[in-house]
Amino acid sequence: MCRACGSSDHQAEPVRAPRFAGLRNRNSRPYLFGTGLAMMGDNVEHVITYWVLWREFHSPALAGFQVISHWLPFLLFSVLSGSLADRYDCRRIIQSAQGLFMVVSLGWGLLFLTDSLQIWHACVLLVLHGCAGALWGPAEQMMLHDFVGRDDLPSAVRLNATFKSLGVLCGPVVGSTLLLMLGPTGGIFANIAIYLPLTIFLFRTRFTGHIREEVVARPRVGPIAALRAARGIGISPTVGSMIVLAGLGSFFVGASIQSAMPEFAESLGAGSTGITYGALLFATGFGGVVGGLVIEATGWLRPTVRTAVIGTMLYGLSIVVFALTNNYVLALVVLMTSGVANFVSMSVSQTVVQLEAPSADRGRIIGLYNTASGGLRIGSGITVGFAGAAIGIKWSLALSAATLTVAALTTGAYAAARRKGRQQTADA
Repeated sequence: MCRACGSSDHQAEPVRAPRFAGLRNRNSRPYLFGTGLAMMGDNVEHVITYWVLWREFHSPALAGFQVISHWLPFLLFSVLSGSLADRYDCRRIIQSAQGLFMVVSLGWGLLFLTDSLQIWHACVLLVLHGCAGALWGPAEQMMLHDFVGRDDLPSAVRLNATFKSLGVLCGPVVGSTLLLMLGPTGGIFANIAIYLPLTIFLFRTRFTGHIREEVVARPRVGPIAALRAARGIGISPTVGSMIVLAGLGSFFVGASIQSAMPEFAESLGAGSTGITYGALLFATGFGGVVGGLVIEATGWLRPTVRTAVIGTMLYGLSIVVFALTNNYVLALVVLMTSGVANFVSMSVSQTVVQLEAPSADRGRIIGLYNTASGGLRIGSGITVGFAGAAIGIKWSLALSAATLTVAALTTGAYAAARRKGRQQTADA
């Protein structure tokens, strides 16, 4: 929002926050660690439950439902979750989400313990897990803004994304270790404890997500009211372009690479199992973590539309190269590059959205962003998966990533033209 005129129609002023400002802040530091742990717990649950489900049922349909159930709630409920975050104490919303994660882990554990797991049990728990993630998102981002304020927000968003990426990387390692040492039942029960640090910390902090910018008139909350409110949000070209960029990356590439990785690994001579295959799976996440730390340490990047567009385009181009190469080493390099580029795209676009969003609508706008960045990942099953059945997975991924690159460039050009036109109108 422009400080001079109070409008959200201008691009946010680039803010160069102190390096590692989010970690220097004593209020946000434990929050960042807790968020990383919670994301790790999320992925530990996936590792354990997906292994059990495949062992018990050997159902490809259930494997597909695992992906749909995780991201569909983001598509359907993110705006409602944003409305809740606008209206209520974000600490309690996050704690409710963490509590739901723990209840789901408890439910899995009891079913494993009693050897009574059925497919319908799994479907219910998978949907509840996805709902917990959708509920968590907007409130989590609003707490960052409240902890550090506008000037340090870019650092906090980058570090939060880095810690969450680290949680995603550590999840399979910790989950496999728990599975090996305690078995699926003991491992899933132990996973409950991973959610506790963030939940307990939120009882101890005074920040609610609203302290820095109190809003007197809160929007009504409810599915219908949330949809009406979403239609009434005034979204600037800058915010709109960031939401579109996030949606493009999710729709055209999304979660498709990981699910298709066994086929790519075999074509690269790495096999579908083993260390070389695992390296391909971890390369993108590793690139995101290293890239996040390097960017935060150097302060190279500023939160602008141009930075987000370039990051998205580099992400698309790197995926094109990965899809078409037959060289294993080059594949690893471009996957790590894609991790850095995707980190830049997502963290910068998230920062710009928060900086631009009016305080009264911040939660709902973040909800719209999460709808695009999370919910539209379901579309990658069409753009890459179904298309791959017709033309081959390599070409479907390459064409999808190339389309993403062109669409990102078009989005950036359109946003720049709109901003220029509005600025000329304002000057006149």
